Amino acid sequence: MKPFHADTFVLAIALAIGSVHAAPADPVPPVPGKSASAITASRNAAVLTQLPFGDRADFESARRGLVAPFEGQIKNDAGQVVWDSHAYDFLRKDQAPDSVNPSLWRHAQLNTNAGLFKVTDRVYQLRGMDLANMTVIEGQRGLIIIDPLTSIDTARAALALYRQHRPAKPVVAVIYTHSHVDHFGGVRGVVDQADVKAGKVKIYAPAGFMEHAISENLLAGTAMFRRALYQAGAGVPRGELGQIDAGLGKGAPAASTITLIPPTHLIGKDYETHVIDGVQIEFQLTPDTEAPSEMNLYLPKQRALCMAENAVRMMHNVLTPRGAQVRDAKGWSRHLDNSLVRYGDKAEVLFAQHGWPTWGGEGIRTLLADQRDMYAFINDRTLHLMNQGLTPNEIAQAITKLPGELDRKWATRGYYGVLSFNVRAVYQRYLGFYDANPANLDPLPPVEAGKRYVAAMGGSAAVLAQLRDAMAKGDYRWAAQLGNHLVFAEPDNNEAREAQADALEQLAYQSESAIWRNMYLTGAGDLRRGAPNLPSRVTEDLVKATTPAMFFDFMAVRLDSDKAQGHDMTLNWIFDDARQSFALTLRNGVLTHREGSKHAKADVTVHTSKATLDRIGLRQLDFATALRQGDIRVEGQAGKLTELLGMLAVFRPAFNIVTP
Repeated sequence: MKPFHADTFVLAIALAIGSVHAAPADPVPPVPGKSASAITASRNAAVLTQLPFGDRADFESARRGLVAPFEGQIKNDAGQVVWDSHAYDFLRKDQAPDSVNPSLWRHAQLNTNAGLFKVTDRVYQLRGMDLANMTVIEGQRGLIIIDPLTSIDTARAALALYRQHRPAKPVVAVIYTHSHVDHFGGVRGVVDQADVKAGKVKIYAPAGFMEHAISENLLAGTAMFRRALYQAGAGVPRGELGQIDAGLGKGAPAASTITLIPPTHLIGKDYETHVIDGVQIEFQLTPDTEAPSEMNLYLPKQRALCMAENAVRMMHNVLTPRGAQVRDAKGWSRHLDNSLVRYGDKAEVLFAQHGWPTWGGEGIRTLLADQRDMYAFINDRTLHLMNQGLTPNEIAQAITKLPGELDRKWATRGYYGVLSFNVRAVYQRYLGFYDANPANLDPLPPVEAGKRYVAAMGGSAAVLAQLRDAMAKGDYRWAAQLGNHLVFAEPDNNEAREAQADALEQLAYQSESAIWRNMYLTGAGDLRRGAPNLPSRVTEDLVKATTPAMFFDFMAVRLDSDKAQGHDMTLNWIFDDARQSFALTLRNGVLTHREGSKHAKADVTVHTSKATLDRIGLRQLDFATALRQGDIRVEGQAGKLTELLGMLAVFRPAFNIVTP
C-alpha cells in the first residue's frame, strides 16, 4: 500500500466542505479615498430636489418602541471586536457630504437605530446589532426567537440586552424564517443543542431549509465568498469616503463564529398553524422568493405579520451581485399578493427581519401592494421589452425608474437591489446571458479584448487621455469601461490603475445602492493596493451539516479534468455509521457518483464514518492518523485514492477581479 499524504487529504476535505464557510476577511489596512469631484457633488445635490426628504415618518417609525438603545462594541471570546456601533458615528451629521448620495445617507442614518424595541404586545426586536434583526416573542413560560442573527457573539449579546430589560425566561423555540446565514448563524448564542436533543427547545424552519442553507453556497462557494466581500465592502474603511451601509443593515459581524442546529420541525404546507408555548402562529410557506426556502409568520392574537425578508423597506435583489440562482420576481410578487389578501385586513403591525416595522392596516396594505407591484413590474416590463427584441443592456437603459408613485416612495428605492441590475437578472432567468447577436457568441476574454481595444485606439497613452477626458466631463461610466480595457491590457500600468480607481470611486459616491457603493469602492481599493490575503476559516456546524452527497458533488467540481485524463478508476466509499454507500466513477476526466450503490469490482474501497470525515474537514484529525487508528480502512489499490486526491484543485478565495 502506498503511503497517503495527510496534507492532500486535509485540503481535499477541508476545502471541499469548509472554504465556502469562511468568515469575513481580516481587516485590510485602509486606503484613504479621494474627494468627490465637483460634478459628483452637483449630481448628489440634485437628488435633494427629486425625492421627498421632508417626509420624516420613517425616522419616527425606526425609533418607535425603543426600550433600550445599543451603543458600543460586541466582542468574541478571544476579545476581538465583532461589532462596533461607534464606527458609524459619522452618520450623525444631518447633511450628506458631497461623497454620498443623499438618499443613501438618509437610509444609512435610519439603519443606525440600534437596541431593543417593542413591536407590539409580547413581541420585541433587537435591531442594529448585526446585519439582520432578531425577534423575540414572549410565550407562556419562555421565549420564541425568530432568526438568531449571523453569529454566536451578536446573538448572545442581543439576548443579553433583551434580558436586561425583560423577564429572563428560557428560550423554548427558535424559528428560522429562511436559509440565509444571517438568519440562523447565531443559534448557539441563544440555545444549547443538548436542550434541543432533549426536546426542551424546538426549532422550526421551512421545507428544504437544510439543503439550501448548505448547498446554495457550496458548489460556487469560493467565488461567491470573494464576490460577497465586494458586495459588503468588507475591506473598505467606514466613513464618508468609504463604507456607510450594506442596504439591509450596517454590515455583517467580523471575526465571529457561525453556527447551525438542524430544525426539529419543518413547515411543508402552504399554510400551517402551530401553537408554540401558548402562542398561535400561522406559517405561510413562500419558496423561491428572496430565498429558495423561506416563510412568513402571522400572530393572530397580536395581529402581527412577520414578512421575513420578502418585504423589506427597499428594493431587494432579483439576482444578488455576490452570485446565486436568479430569483423568480413574478412568483415573489404572487406570494406578496397572497400575504396581502390573507392578512391585509387583519394585521395591525408588519415587521420584517431587516429594517423597522409598519404600523396600521392602511400602511401595511400599501407596503405589501407596493412591493408586489414593484417585483411584478420588474418581471413584466422586462419581458415586454425582451419580446420587442431589446437586449439586456438596452432594457436596463430603457427602464430607468419604477412606474407611478413607486419611484418616489422610500420603501421601493434601490438601497440594496438596483433596477437596472434586476431587469438584466430577469432577462437572464428567461433567456440566459446570450443576447442573440452572433458577434457575442464567442467574445474575446478580457485580457485579449483589452489589448486589441487599446491598440485600436492608438495605444495606452491615447486611451489614458480619453479616460481622463471622460472623467473631466463627468462621464464616469465610459471612463470605467475605458479604464477596464486598459488595465486588463496593461495590468502593471500604475497610471491606468489609478485612473480606473478614480472612475470607480466617483461612481461609488453617486450610487444610491449601498452595495453598489461598496463594490465600486472595493474595486478601487484592489486597483490601488492589490487583492487582499483572504484566509479560509472552517465553520464546525456547517461542515457537519454537509451531506456526503454534497461532498462528492463538490469533489467533482474541484477535480482538474486535464490532470484526470487517462486515470480512469472506480471507487466505493462506504459510511459504516450511516450505512450509506457511494459508487464513484472517474471516466473521461469526469467524476460522478451514485448514492446507495456499489461497484461490483471497485479499484479501491474506502470505509469510514461521517464523523471521521467531519473531523478531517475541521482539521481535528489527519488522514494518516485516522488510518492508523482504524477510523479509515482502505481496501484494494490504495494508490488510486492518492491519485484522485492529487487531482483536486485547491480554490483560493483571493483571486483578482478588477485586474487579470
